[in-house]
Amino acid sequence: MALQARLPVFPTDIVRISSELAVAHQDGRVVLFNAGGPMFMFQEDDAEARRVAVAMVSQPWMDVAPPKALAQALGIHRSMVFEYRDRYAEGGVRALRTQKSGPKGPHKLEGERLERAQELLAQGASNRQTARALEVSEGAIRQALKQGRLRPAKPPEPATPLKGPRARNEEDRTSQGGVAVKRHAERTLAAVGKLPEAAPSFTAAESVAKAGIMVALPALVAQGLYEVGSQVYGALRNGYYGLNAVLTTLVFMALLRIKSTEQLPSHAPGEFGLVLGLDRSPEMKTLRRKLAEMGGREEALTLQAAFADRWASEQPDLLGFLYVDGHLRPYHGRKHSLPKTHVPRRRLCMPASTDYWVNDAFADPLFFVTAPGNEGLLAVLEQAVLPEVRELAGKRRVTLVMDRECWSPTSFKKWRRKGFDVMTYRKGSYQPWPQEEFAEHDSREAGNRSVVHKLAERPLTLSNGFTVREVRCLTDDGHQTSVVTTRTDLSVLAVAERMFSRWRQENFFRYMRHEFDLDHLPTYTVEPADPERMVPNPTKKEKKKDLGTLQNELRMLKQEYGELVLADFADSATRREELGGLVATAEARLEKTRDEYKALPTRVALGEIRDPDTVVQLEQERKILVDQIKMVAYRAETELANIVGPCLGYHHDDEARSFMRQVFQLPADIIPDRAAGTLLVRLHAMANWRSNRALAELCDFLNSYETHYPGTDLRLVLEPPA
Repeated sequence: MALQARLPVFPTDIVRISSELAVAHQDGRVVLFNAGGPMFMFQEDDAEARRVAVAMVSQPWMDVAPPKALAQALGIHRSMVFEYRDRYAEGGVRALRTQKSGPKGPHKLEGERLERAQELLAQGASNRQTARALEVSEGAIRQALKQGRLRPAKPPEPATPLKGPRARNEEDRTSQGGVAVKRHAERTLAAVGKLPEAAPSFTAAESVAKAGIMVALPALVAQGLYEVGSQVYGALRNGYYGLNAVLTTLVFMALLRIKSTEQLPSHAPGEFGLVLGLDRSPEMKTLRRKLAEMGGREEALTLQAAFADRWASEQPDLLGFLYVDGHLRPYHGRKHSLPKTHVPRRRLCMPASTDYWVNDAFADPLFFVTAPGNEGLLAVLEQAVLPEVRELAGKRRVTLVMDRECWSPTSFKKWRRKGFDVMTYRKGSYQPWPQEEFAEHDSREAGNRSVVHKLAERPLTLSNGFTVREVRCLTDDGHQTSVVTTRTDLSVLAVAERMFSRWRQENFFRYMRHEFDLDHLPTYTVEPADPERMVPNPTKKEKKKDLGTLQNELRMLKQEYGELVLADFADSATRREELGGLVATAEARLEKTRDEYKALPTRVALGEIRDPDTVVQLEQERKILVDQIKMVAYRAETELANIVGPCLGYHHDDEARSFMRQVFQLPADIIPDRAAGTLLVRLHAMANWRSNRALAELCDFLNSYETHYPGTDLRLVLEPPA
């Protein structure tokens, strides 16, 4: 289905949900628009009509709007989109109707249904699962629990009493094989290469530090961490720590803000091991060795491509607009000579590597490309980015939103023929337009905050004769920001909103640097680089400096000679004659140097000016692998923040992320029940009742995923504080 919009004119208060659907709020009414115009209207306070509208347009066979965007536009939680869709598919409009008011007694849950609900709860079913099995609302189950007509399931009693932190600490400290080493038989087999990997085996433990990180497991599994990881790497060499243990350790470290393997020894290995299902977490040198083994297989790019393909196939509509920008990772070492480039945030020219990131329409990362020798954006777009985007997007048109670095009228025309549109800021100086041309347009940003943009539009013919659209935004101080695009079907407001949304990708870089230490290098190991890579000729640079020196000398000689001529002193004749000879000599030297400068090539192969053996670059495999793990962690955190944000009434993404960071740091009791096939994680309370209520809703939602802990048959059950 084409991603191009089909409506030429929209109301001023329109909100675009997708290329196929839009919504407007007008005089207490909500109107849904499709390509033909208004398709559904209901009053804002009509909850039943809202459910019908959501259920109709979210049907998979219609494919007109992603559930997340639809939920945000209509002010409901994303999970309700799926619930309304399922109810409509099963029972039609009748299943979405609100029950008529009547007696206040428990008419839904009584008799056999009440007994069945109690049986399901006793078997470990969540409130949501119980409600679905009995075809009642989840609120009915919660109300019955609140009234005491239903009793919550008792947590499974462990075979042995829960060990407290003090007892575990003493046991870990006195372990004969090392701190927290207890599974001696398996470690002995692993030492002689007879153990493929140690299987997770959980023991009942009370108040495990930072066990709240297990709340992230359903989102990590949904992101495909273990599925894609095993698909690409299969298994590691025989040893105690296998692939799942290494992946879990790395992604938990990222979410807990343990930003490097060097920081791992500062955390209790026995406590970390409990959330891994092992006796202790791997040591720093062990984790480095496992990373080196994975890097040695040279499958990092395959892993990245597999994740990008999975994410793109799950939400193909988000490929309609892609944000592309570069991120510089400085190198502070002195052992190796690496290419230098300007690092804007440091205002220095220093050794660094350049990664060009591609983020989807919501600014979530898809993939990145490391530029060889810090090549510019245009070269990397042609060589790597556009071919990869075409693989992900198929034949649909894609709009690339970039900064001025991509400015190239020739490329714009060529990309247009290849099915790529461009949106960027105009480069160079330009004359202001009359302020009378600008009209006000109301826009709604994150948090439903209204913003007024003053916009105007004109066609623009570029230097190569290619015509594009120019949209300008007038600020309060009179400055005009010019946006150029090859998209002809978007409204001026849509162009401005998409272009100004680049701050999301910039915020993504900043967040990744501060929270996930994106600039950290997992290894300082180098690998050979291409000695045939063309670089600026240093000899020509030196010759240019010589030209400048000679020009200055000649200018000073001529200046002195001219002053003597004007003075016309009789005793200066000898000096004038001497200066005339010096000027002639300097002019000859300058002309010779100028000819030598012109004869030199502007760029030469790097191997011609340096020993080819010293042409190196930082190892790419481990860097790509670790960055990919951090991307998975970021997307999982984003998924959880999107779930919990509406529960807390947060309008800003940072607030929901801050809440999730607090959840990850919570202590919890870990209680395995092998007979029931469950792994209960009993979370401790947070700071206030509002947070605890949101945590309860989050746990209930995540339990409906019925996630099994990787490598086990135990179903993860998250229990919020009572």
